[in-house]
Amino acid sequence: MRRLLGFTLPVVGMLMAAGPAPAQDKPAQEKPTAASEPVALNGKHFLSQPLVSEIYTADPSAHVFGGKIYVYPSHDIDAGIPDDDLGSQYAMRDYRVLSMDRIGGPVTIGGVALSVEQVPWAKEFMWAPDAAFKNGTYYLYFPAKDKDGVFHIGVATGATPTGPFKAEAKPIPGSFSIDPAVFTDADGASYMYYGGIWGGQLQKWAKGHYDASVGDTDLKQDALPALTAKVAKLSPDMKSFAEKPRDVVILGEDGKPLLGGDHDRRFFEASWMYKRGGTYYFTYSTGDTHFLAYATGDNPYGPFKYQGHFLLPVQGWTTHHSIVDWGGKTWLFYADNQLSGKNHLRNVKVTELHVNADGSIQMVDPFVP
Repeated sequence: MRRLLGFTLPVVGMLMAAGPAPAQDKPAQEKPTAASEPVALNGKHFLSQPLVSEIYTADPSAHVFGGKIYVYPSHDIDAGIPDDDLGSQYAMRDYRVLSMDRIGGPVTIGGVALSVEQVPWAKEFMWAPDAAFKNGTYYLYFPAKDKDGVFHIGVATGATPTGPFKAEAKPIPGSFSIDPAVFTDADGASYMYYGGIWGGQLQKWAKGHYDASVGDTDLKQDALPALTAKVAKLSPDMKSFAEKPRDVVILGEDGKPLLGGDHDRRFFEASWMYKRGGTYYFTYSTGDTHFLAYATGDNPYGPFKYQGHFLLPVQGWTTHHSIVDWGGKTWLFYADNQLSGKNHLRNVKVTELHVNADGSIQMVDPFVP
């Protein structure tokens, strides 16, 4: 067994050398069928193959634009920084967009869509992004640390889904922390969900302002309602908040907010909103316990009632994800480090997600028997 940042995982066979191959803007080969997937040392098949292996990618936000699937991932690199619980090793500096005509088909790696050098206010750590489309313009949302080491969320615009994107001179006013996820409802209103604790700095904003004296993993709230994601409606220009951000409240079966000490269920990072019928699914990562979890509500703001986990721990650290309907099926995009064996060098994968007739989501095991 090996322990990766607090979670015990089985050692599995590596599929390729740890170092990334040079990035290439060309289609990847067709994804193998399940029968041809490699077998790990524990005798199990890997659930799916990486979408691309020419570069390392993680934190995938998938969208359907113009009849094609576009995936907006972070672009992992090896900056020579040792692993820590604050994510210092995730020193990403640019974004590359993946595109495909169908799930399982060839995947194209786009050129550099945006780099940290092109963002006037940002210094480093271009972490998990998301994208949206409105009135002929594509919007790329991204977190980054400013010159003072504080995370904010920026926005950049482009004429095509793959960019290039031009960043605004300043971050979104009132934004902070990480992991923006933009959801557009049937009425055309768009909402941004964001936030992450520990290295995502959400705990430093607990009093409504940035407090540098709060330790990076210092929450002191096991018996109190857990810190949770934020949500704000976006202005019509898609570049600012139309309102003061609100808490995304997640309730337990007792009707009370989940507590900070409930690490198997409480929010950690990686917000995503998925709507099915009239039900809003707020999905997220539990972080240090490595589950993907979901809670449901009847409106974009919540509160949301906790329902359960839907992805068991992958190999590696936590799992940032997205859910999209395509071709009559529902798909889960996620990432793991099976190729590299290193937490900061990950690969995006996709698998079908099954929603039951009662609205519950079936559990996905990242390894299949």
